[in-house]
Amino acid sequence: MHGEGSVHAPAMSRANSKILLIDDDEKMSVLLSKYLAPHGYAVTAVHDGLEGAEQVLTGQWNMVILDIMLPGIDGFELLKKIRARSSIPVLMLTARSDESDRIVGLEVGADDYVTKTSSSRELLARIRALLRRAYGPQSHAGRQDGEIVVGALRLDLDSYRTFVDGHNVALTAIEFNLLASMAKARGKVKTREQLFSEVSEREFNPQDRAIDVHVSMLRRKLGDHSGSHQYIRTVRGIGYMLVSPYDP
Repeated sequence: MHGEGSVHAPAMSRANSKILLIDDDEKMSVLLSKYLAPHGYAVTAVHDGLEGAEQVLTGQWNMVILDIMLPGIDGFELLKKIRARSSIPVLMLTARSDESDRIVGLEVGADDYVTKTSSSRELLARIRALLRRAYGPQSHAGRQDGEIVVGALRLDLDSYRTFVDGHNVALTAIEFNLLASMAKARGKVKTREQLFSEVSEREFNPQDRAIDVHVSMLRRKLGDHSGSHQYIRTVRGIGYMLVSPYDP
């Protein structure tokens, strides 16, 4: 999933799950750290965006919880820097419940989002689900070892890497899982609900645009263009399907 010069996250176990929290609210950071510790998560908090950027790229963390409003550099810009070097799972915190911040965060590369008004139990559930998707056996569940080749696109299911025309394409865990799901069903439509259930443990909401945003990011990374050169095609009102752009 990582490109050249990328930062790799350490191996994770229940006993050493390391989370970097980047949030300028020091009181909330302390409370969150104390809440997560008994559940097996060691949280280190930094309260400045620039310091957070330096810490992320040390490669010692299993995931990042990232606030949007930060001194030094905002969460969106920081996430861009992270995604240029790393596919580490990122859970974005939003102060508002409206859709705009969530969509922008997903477009920049967040794996999931949660509002600051959410309960601690929901945050814990999101953390567990995100880490399970990225590192646990479920990230490989239901797939066969080997590779899938569709035109110039190759998915290495053993190493979790993606190549287009021989060039490694850095994908997040969610993006890879979405692409692998569509690749296994090559030529058949996967509904938005089916795709959502495979990358998220939240209840599906037809109004939620998360899948559409992740697919849009995938298209951008795969070099899909309008016209005939497209790996991912939209089936209006239903979902998406993966095809070879070289097929008749």
